[in-house]
Amino acid sequence: MGKTIAEKILSKHAGQDLKAGDFAICKVDYCFGQDGTSMIIIDRIRQWGIKNLALADNFSMVIDHSAPSPNQGVSRIHDKMRKFAEEYGVKLFDIGEGVCHAVVPESGNVLPGDLVLGADSHTCSYGALGAFASGVGSTDLAVTLASGKNWFKVPETIKIVVNGKLAPGVTAKDVILHIIGQLTVNGATYKAVEFYGEVIDSLDMEGRFTIANMGVEMGAKAAILPYNNVVGEFLKGRAKRHYDPVFADEDAVYCQELEFDASTIVPKIAKPHAVDNVVDIGEIEGMPVDEVYIGTCTNGRYSDLRAAAQILKGRKVSPKVRFVVAPASREVLLRAIKDGIITTLVEAGAAVVTPGCGPCVGTHNGVPADGEKVLSTANRNFKGRMGNPNAFIYLASPLTAAATALEGRIADPRKYIL
Repeated sequence: MGKTIAEKILSKHAGQDLKAGDFAICKVDYCFGQDGTSMIIIDRIRQWGIKNLALADNFSMVIDHSAPSPNQGVSRIHDKMRKFAEEYGVKLFDIGEGVCHAVVPESGNVLPGDLVLGADSHTCSYGALGAFASGVGSTDLAVTLASGKNWFKVPETIKIVVNGKLAPGVTAKDVILHIIGQLTVNGATYKAVEFYGEVIDSLDMEGRFTIANMGVEMGAKAAILPYNNVVGEFLKGRAKRHYDPVFADEDAVYCQELEFDASTIVPKIAKPHAVDNVVDIGEIEGMPVDEVYIGTCTNGRYSDLRAAAQILKGRKVSPKVRFVVAPASREVLLRAIKDGIITTLVEAGAAVVTPGCGPCVGTHNGVPADGEKVLSTANRNFKGRMGNPNAFIYLASPLTAAATALEGRIADPRKYIL
């Protein structure tokens, strides 16, 4: 019987033949924590008296959720991370370097066929590289860091095929919102998801990350896009070691198979307060908003900023809207500066903040007031997600965000696409 990508990767890392439903101890290739989760990782390592870390060379901590520090309490956490990194000789991505899910792939430490754990729920992002990547709690991450291993239950896999061609103004973000709207937030709980089809094959690297990143929003343990030449090009000059891509067998067994026609997908909006509360943009077009945010590990990459700039070039955002932009990484920011994209965004009225998570988690930067409406390119619109439980967050693509910033109300980007 054939195997899925998840079954193959976990079998290889366990050193035994595994199928969906099996339990096993598996070797982990890479793991990491961020400033919202690393304090517990550090505490556990010290409590256990661990002096030598099994994954010291394949572990990093990223200061991204509250960067630069907004208060004394966070500064103490950052100080603790810096001292731990120096003491144990592990990699630290400090303030301004960017979001963990941007800087770790840029570093070339996660590769196709890898098994990756992160103390962050959106670790599934690395499925864009053809890896099995999943988020875990801080104590589980500390176990992995100390031992180089962890236990896994092999998940069943859902196969999703997206065929057809995307219309102008429709993006990977619209595709994944459409899928989540159909599957619901619990539709893939503790499943792996494999993505195939003409649309998936046509995506650039940024689009692949967008799809994989939001796998957890339908409950998925891992979201995997099979390796292709786009991934190979991205890893040229980055990959820190040799890698062997993993592909599903032709006779792999899936617990569910779904197919979507991309030609029917229009720009989508996820309304508060659930990611699966998805509607076509026409249903709420014209609704005034108070803030527009472009950034996050979902849509803060170079092509996202470039797409927004193409709509905003030579135009000014509405005076009724606060427009915040957070590049996902320093690499993204520098490239966008070099190509004039940042200039275009700032001239249009953007407030560009430090590369990192920015307003997404609500610790600082762009916290909305009571009753305010925010259109965000993030992956979550839960109550309180941006720092105020009395605000309302709507999710959309960077194109929709740019059009909305211009008009001061939710706007269909297709009218601005030449």
